[in-house]
Parts: sequence; structure tokens; C-alpha cells
Amino acid sequence: MNTIMFGAAGFIGTNLALRLADRDDVKLTLVDADRSYFCRDLTEKGSRITFLEGDFRPDTDFDTFLQGQDVVFHLVSSTSPSTANRAIADELTANVISTAGMLDACVRCGVKKVIFFSSGGTVYGKDAPCPIREDTPTYPISSYGIQKESIEKLLYLYRYLHGLDYRVIRLANPYGPYQRPNGVLGVVTTFVYKALKQEKITVYGDGSVVRDFIYIDDAVRGVLNIAGERGRYDTYNLGSGYGTSVREVLETIERVLGLPLQVEYTEARNADVPVNVLDTSRYVSTFGALNPVSLEEGIRKTAEFLKREYRIEE
Repeated sequence: MNTIMFGAAGFIGTNLALRLADRDDVKLTLVDADRSYFCRDLTEKGSRITFLEGDFRPDTDFDTFLQGQDVVFHLVSSTSPSTANRAIADELTANVISTAGMLDACVRCGVKKVIFFSSGGTVYGKDAPCPIREDTPTYPISSYGIQKESIEKLLYLYRYLHGLDYRVIRLANPYGPYQRPNGVLGVVTTFVYKALKQEKITVYGDGSVVRDFIYIDDAVRGVLNIAGERGRYDTYNLGSGYGTSVREVLETIERVLGLPLQVEYTEARNADVPVNVLDTSRYVSTFGALNPVSLEEGIRKTAEFLKREYRIEE
């Protein structure tokens, strides 16, 4: 099956591409803004992957990428929850309008299915009862969440108008290998990295914020199930199924690594939802239990990768 991935050089894209590249039934094309963004482990796959450079913008000629493709993975986002409200009009154009252009090209090129990575952490808003079901009303408090929800609605529209099949993955908070430890996303990975480097860890708020953290290998396994042919629904929550506070994350890191942490608490961000835990019963009823690794094991695996990747000595 000819499969193309937009935003393929990022954290989730890299892990997903590494898994897909080993499948004999998949011919994989990876797209990102610059070839240099792709990690060595991907580029060493050689002839099993086609690498393409290209921007994801309203004026992009998506037909050149989508000719002959069967499945599209859409992982592109030009913003993050913490920065999205700074230029709302620009971000809506960059993400929602660009996606509409891509979907038009999907219809013209005969693409069979689009897999879209939405956000289980932002589309529901701050007042949703936890654990949050897929049919919970959505009231995002950041334009990042509004972008994601808008694209979900576009996908529904294109299926209604053109029969374009799709799956929406409302992903929790993934962490693990290939996630940038100095980026704006990834509390667990960033904290583990800073703990290993014995650097100061900055926490927004008092550490009481609760999130649903899922190790990336478990997330990818769930994604591939959802992207397959057995799914009965178009939208799935995907997470660990339980919540952990930021303070508990810090305590777990300290216990697993056996290192004292230097933590500084600062002012909370207004875009942060206080509690967000996903109800994954729809996924479980369709595909069976995900049985994700524990936070302790995920932290241990993440630390091992970071030590190798960044040559951190104990």
C-alpha cells in the first residue's frame, strides 16, 4: 500500500515511520520541510523510504505529492498549545486552510484514507468530565484545539461530499525516544533529560496539572490498529487510560533515576487545562486492551535512549 506522511520528521512521525518502514506491505513516502530534519535511523533505511521536501501551506501543490498514494498520515501542525493564541488568524490559515487544500488534492488523486492526528489534550477544553469520552462536547481554550477540531469537521465534510474515508486519533501526551528534550512539548521527556543533565526543571503552576501520558511505542501500536481496516468508528481517543499529575511525574523520575531534581515553579499558563484524562473504552472494545507500559518503565526506556542519543554519562 502506498502511504505518505506529512510532518514525518517530527517525534510521532519518526517513530511511526520507523515501524512502517519495516513492513513489506507498505511503500512509504515521508514529507517534511527539510530533508535534514530526518533522523539518521530513518535515512539509513535507504531504498525502503522515499524522502521528499515540501512545505504544508495553502499554496502547496499537493497533487505532486499525492499522485498514486493510497493512505495519508497528517501530522502537521505549525503551532503548539502553549503558543497558539498569539496569532490566531495566521495559525488557522496555516493549518486549517492548508489542510482543506490537501483534502481537495486527496479527492482529485483518488486517495483512499486520511489518518489525522488530532489532540486529546486540547479539543475537549477545561470543563469536560474525566475520563473524557469521544462524544463529550468540545470547547477548546486554545486556537490549537480549535484548529484540530476544525480539521476533524473538514474530514467529516469531505467524506460526506466525496466519500473520502478517514480516522481521527485524539492522542493523549506521548513521550519517549526521538522527542526533542528542549522543545515546547513533552513534559516527561524534557524532565528526564534535564534530570540526567542535572539542569533546572521549570514547572508551570504548582504541579497539580493532571495529564494522560503514553509511551510512544504504545501510541504507535494503537495508531496502526486505528489506521487499519477493523475500526468501527471514525474518531478514537488514544492514551494510557489513567491520569498522572506533573508533581507525580517528577517524583517518579527522581525515584527511577535515583537523582535529585532541581525544580523551579513558575506562573501557570492560561492555555493549560487543569485535568485531562482520556476514556479509551472505545479503542478497547474495538481492538482489545492496549496494555501500555507503566510510567516507571516508560521513563526508564526514555532515559536509556537519551543517554545514548546525547552521550550523557552517569
